[in-house]
Amino acid sequence: MIENEEMKQAEEQYSASSIQVLEGLEAVRKRPSMYIGDIGERGLHHLVYEVVDNSIDEAMAGFCNEIEVSINEDNSITVKDNGRGIPTGMHPKEHRSALEVVLTVLHAGGKFSKDSYKVSGGLHGVGVSCVNALADLLVAEVHREGQIHVQKYSKGKPLGPVEVVGTCNDTGTIITFHPDAEIFTQTIVYKYDTLAKRLRELAFLNKGIHISLTDLRETLEDGSHRSEVFYSQEGLKEFIDYLDAGATKLIPDPICVASDKVIPIDIALQYNNGYSERIFSYVNNINTIEGGTHLQGFKMGLSRSLKNYAEKNNLLAKFKGDLAPEDFREGLTAVISVKVAEPQFEGQTKTKLGNPEATSAVSQATAAAMDTYLEENPKLAKIIIEKIVLAATARNAARKAREMVQRKSPMGGAGMPPGGG
Repeated sequence: MIENEEMKQAEEQYSASSIQVLEGLEAVRKRPSMYIGDIGERGLHHLVYEVVDNSIDEAMAGFCNEIEVSINEDNSITVKDNGRGIPTGMHPKEHRSALEVVLTVLHAGGKFSKDSYKVSGGLHGVGVSCVNALADLLVAEVHREGQIHVQKYSKGKPLGPVEVVGTCNDTGTIITFHPDAEIFTQTIVYKYDTLAKRLRELAFLNKGIHISLTDLRETLEDGSHRSEVFYSQEGLKEFIDYLDAGATKLIPDPICVASDKVIPIDIALQYNNGYSERIFSYVNNINTIEGGTHLQGFKMGLSRSLKNYAEKNNLLAKFKGDLAPEDFREGLTAVISVKVAEPQFEGQTKTKLGNPEATSAVSQATAAAMDTYLEENPKLAKIIIEKIVLAATARNAARKAREMVQRKSPMGGAGMPPGGG
């Protein structure tokens, strides 16, 4: 009875006034995990990646080749690039500076216009405004059209208008922010190695860009600070060499796949004498840890090419058994990077690609590149096929051994004790 009365009371109280409308960036502060994954160490570092992604987008558009990241003494972060600088003029609809719109409005930015960015990582458009919402202080400095523009914010709200504080002869954006301890209750201390790992990855994925990381909290014996510059001339080929350092390679150099027929595709792969499969997939620089259609296409193209070559060249004649998809990937290290103008990601955390066109595009590009490589390198092709056959033989033998054990066990068919009912 009491329960019914409580239900009735709750129903009466649930009216139009119960519907909360969160204005501006309040939604981000209310539910930060929806936007950055979590409010622990991962989410803390994700703030940096969101700001760096804006600079990378400028680089991908061809307007930036230097990005500097600093961990400051107070655990604030500064990200500086030499791109065009965020526009600071008056926004025609919002009637305020475009800089303020970018930093305070969700789903605002140049990424929704194909004229500004053909491809971009932060396609949900929540990146830097989310960082602003979750920082107790953010200072945006823009060098553009000969002037230095500055605006300060706290918890997503402007502390004043955009001000011109000087002149310059360069262009670029400098964002400095300090994470809000009210949001990040576990820690607001940045880890150098965590940031270094992501920045190194971005350098491999975007060859020709200098990305530096400096830790101003740590002074070395010579008075300098811990610092690294990440730069790659050959991109994914060097990424594979880095990932496979120390492994015994089956082929001297990584196999590279490059195509831009349907979507820009960049892949590098290497076989080693190990037993594990390591495939890293990216869409517009975002690590799609759950894979998706591009990964599916890669696996299909790789298996098809290798199987066709093996059958055509009679390399499976002595093999009595079946080949499973995973046999083609034993000892494989691969990096798949695709650029998609309008990616369909599953969820805000962007961990799985859903675009159907990526499957056939990546599959065809992979198969074509593999077909050429195998035909041109018959000795190396034979080594790869022998590795695949060995993997299949071991898998089939393991299955037979397992079946034998199961037949002999009390729970398995022939071994069942008589009676039992």
